[in-house]
Amino acid sequence: MLHLRVISPPGDTERVVGLLTREAGATNVVVLPGAAREPAGDLVLADVVREAGSPVLSALQGLGIHERGSIAIENVDVSLSRSAERAADAAPGLSGDAVVWDEIEHKTGQETELSATFLAMLAIATVIAGIGVLLDQPILIVGAMVVGPEFGPLASLCVGIVRRRPHAVRRALLALAVGFPLAVVVTVLTTWGLDALGLVNKGMLLSERPLTDFIWRPDALSWVVGFFAGIAGMLSLTSSKAGPLIGVLISVTTVPAAANAAVALAYGVPHEAGGSALQLLINLAAIVTAGVATLLVLRWGWRRA
Repeated sequence: MLHLRVISPPGDTERVVGLLTREAGATNVVVLPGAAREPAGDLVLADVVREAGSPVLSALQGLGIHERGSIAIENVDVSLSRSAERAADAAPGLSGDAVVWDEIEHKTGQETELSATFLAMLAIATVIAGIGVLLDQPILIVGAMVVGPEFGPLASLCVGIVRRRPHAVRRALLALAVGFPLAVVVTVLTTWGLDALGLVNKGMLLSERPLTDFIWRPDALSWVVGFFAGIAGMLSLTSSKAGPLIGVLISVTTVPAAANAAVALAYGVPHEAGGSALQLLINLAAIVTAGVATLLVLRWGWRRA
């Protein structure tokens, strides 16, 4: 269930209310005339089931409310209302399958900001994964996968491609193009620093690492895992379920591959660096391909519904 807070210019309020009262998936409509001060207008509140979210938001934007007023969306975790139940029954489809495009665009757009926090988190994750590679410790690899923020730009890239948002695509590509090289450089420097302190050495990289050497040995399964992880990640994102998304983050080797490449570069092991770079590219391509395909299927299925 979504809660809408609409600030409507007085001349548009009747059309807004009419739209919401006609929509079978909308309920609990409240109008507070003249309540808004900035921007000035009437305050209209309503609950809308997720299945009807995109059509209602598109219709409101078609009225120009987002330009002359304001539209805010909040997720409602619990709604004890017979009226809300009737609205959910009347709307086509299921809430778990519904895609609220404006919500997804906003959510993924926030993840593509080339902020200091994003760069720091990606660099920290890569450093942790680099240490995990040298120690052959999967627990550090898993921790690095969870810390890494790279799925945000990848998801935004998929949404931008499907929704034909060139600006979003450029921002996502910029975040990835700047973030990963910077993280690799930081990891190389960190590896040199740890080596100088005697905490790690080249022998650790060249020794047998049965638990983590898969990171730089890509094969057909690398694509398969990345592809299905991309599907699961996009489904968890569109359904606003965080649990499956965490599983996705620890199933693909994007950050560990970048870390393995960095450590191999630091110690001058080109064949391992090349294998890790290939693993990284395979996973990135698989996730984006799967994400775009998933969104296209969801859009097609929802239009059919």
